[in-house]
Amino acid sequence: MMRASFLVLAALVLGARSAAEPAPAWNWDLPKYIPPPRVPVDNPMSEEKFQLGRRLFYDKRLSGNGTLSCSSCHLQERAFTDGRTVSIGSTGAKTPRNAPSIAYSGWHGTLTWANPALVTLERQMLNPLFGADPIEMGASDANKAEIVARFRADADYRRWFAAAFPEMSEPISFATIIAAISAFQRGVYSFDSRYDHYLQGEAQLTEAEQRGHDLYFGEKAECHHCHGSVGLDDQFVHARTREPELPFHNTGLYDIDGKGAYPAPNHGLFDITGDPDDMGKFRAPSLRNIALTAPYMHDGSVATLEEVIDIYSEGGRKIASGPHAGDGRASALKSGLIVKIDLTAQEKADLLAFLKTLTDESLIASPRFSDPWRTPTAAK
Repeated sequence: MMRASFLVLAALVLGARSAAEPAPAWNWDLPKYIPPPRVPVDNPMSEEKFQLGRRLFYDKRLSGNGTLSCSSCHLQERAFTDGRTVSIGSTGAKTPRNAPSIAYSGWHGTLTWANPALVTLERQMLNPLFGADPIEMGASDANKAEIVARFRADADYRRWFAAAFPEMSEPISFATIIAAISAFQRGVYSFDSRYDHYLQGEAQLTEAEQRGHDLYFGEKAECHHCHGSVGLDDQFVHARTREPELPFHNTGLYDIDGKGAYPAPNHGLFDITGDPDDMGKFRAPSLRNIALTAPYMHDGSVATLEEVIDIYSEGGRKIASGPHAGDGRASALKSGLIVKIDLTAQEKADLLAFLKTLTDESLIASPRFSDPWRTPTAAK
């Protein structure tokens, strides 16, 4: 089971704050069909905090050994994934899972692949920062003071932290680092794909894309059951959500023992709950920008989007040989939503055409989300 040190949970408490003027309302600038995301009352959005979080997100000084930034595993040009099968931590060791996109994460009911306890970005940030199994950023009780000192020694950072947290006498701490990066992640979104323009009546789909759309939202392919919200997932939450449903799914990728087992260390929700019925259950990710985020699945074991479509057409995956051999299609633990549907070659091509309309060029090109250190003046 993957573990994280929670000795720094207290860092989430931003501490007593002096009375301050209310921050100006954040302009989400969303299309009418997208409600604003949830924002913790103790971490309101501000432009200063967003920009500080952006700088920290791209700064390798945040890792224990100074070799890795958050952006190392979340590249803007890949819709904030990294293109690797599994990500690599600051020590050079591989982690067990594929890096999910951080875009649109403010609307995710849970974070990471299979942990129902991680329901806020602030809480989730503890895992990559302080997690010991696997090590990602490599911060720890032993070096956290040194990491904070790096930023306190930087005059620009002292100014940026003071602007983002003006009510605090000492604004540079892991608590404020976490708050700022969480604010940045909440602000990483764009609804400018061709599909979004279609939803707004501003664009038409091609015939192939429309057929793919109808398959996606119809009862043959049934993609919409797990990817049907405006977020194109099934854990979409927002500011007015009260009791969200937070499902996890076994999609029949593995059955290595004839009883539905997934290979270690990726047992899905089972690693958290210990419930045998939770073996292989993972969160259904958003399909926004799906054409940019290969390889796919929790372990990056599916190389192409075409292969993903083939697997779902077959109702799961059969692995003929090797240590993970088994027929996930026959798994007793597989979700009842995953059944053989025998898509034709034309239907597969149409579905692929529709999925490509979900690519948002504005997200991957926007200077607002880019690395400020590539152009030093932009960081100022």
